[in-house]
Amino acid sequence: MITQNTINELNTLFKDAKPSEIIKKAIELNSEAVVTTNFRPYEAAILHAVNVVIPNIPVVWCDTGYNTPQTYKHAEQVINNLNLNVFLYVPKQTAAHRDVVMGIPSIDAPEHALFTEQVKLEPFRRAMEAHKPKVWFTNLRQGQTAFRNSIGIFSLSKDGVLKVSPFYYWTDADLDKYLAENNLPNEFKYFDPTKALENRECGLHA
Repeated sequence: MITQNTINELNTLFKDAKPSEIIKKAIELNSEAVVTTNFRPYEAAILHAVNVVIPNIPVVWCDTGYNTPQTYKHAEQVINNLNLNVFLYVPKQTAAHRDVVMGIPSIDAPEHALFTEQVKLEPFRRAMEAHKPKVWFTNLRQGQTAFRNSIGIFSLSKDGVLKVSPFYYWTDADLDKYLAENNLPNEFKYFDPTKALENRECGLHA
C-alpha cells in the first residue's frame, strides 16, 4: 500500500525527471498498469511515452459517443501508428437515444449529473473494474484545473490507485516539441459534452 508520505517523496524526487524515468519508476512499484485516453489534444504524447516503455499496455478509451469526426479520425491514426492495445468502453445507451430523451444538458440543469454518470463515469468504473490496475497513467498537467494544480506527478485516485502524470509540469510548447520530435499527430477539434469550460472537472479525477 502506497502512503501519502511515499507519494510526497516521489513527487520531490521526480519533479525534474524525464517522462520515461517516471514511467519506469511507476512500473517498478507495480506492473499492473493501464493508460487512459480520450484522444483530446496532446494525448498522443502520453500514449507514445508509455507504450515505448511498456509495449502492449492496456489503453482504456472511454468514448462518450459525442466526439467530433476529427477526434475519431485522430484516434484511428494514433491507434494504428502506435499499434495500441485499446480497450473501448462506451455508454450503455446510444447517443442517438439519449439525444431524444435528454439531449446534452447544460451544467446548471438537474439532468447534467445523470448525463455525466451515463456517458463518462459509469463506463470508466466499468473499465477500472475489468482491468483492476494498481497504476493508472494519465496526461493530467499543472495549470489545467484548480484540482490538478494540487496533485503532482504522482497521486492517489479516490480508489487508492497510483495515478501517474509523466508530463505534469510540461507546457503546450514542450509537448509541441515532443510531438514533432516523435512524428506524432495532434488534433484540437475536440468536444467534451460533460464540461462547459476547459478548467472544469467532470468527476473522473477529482
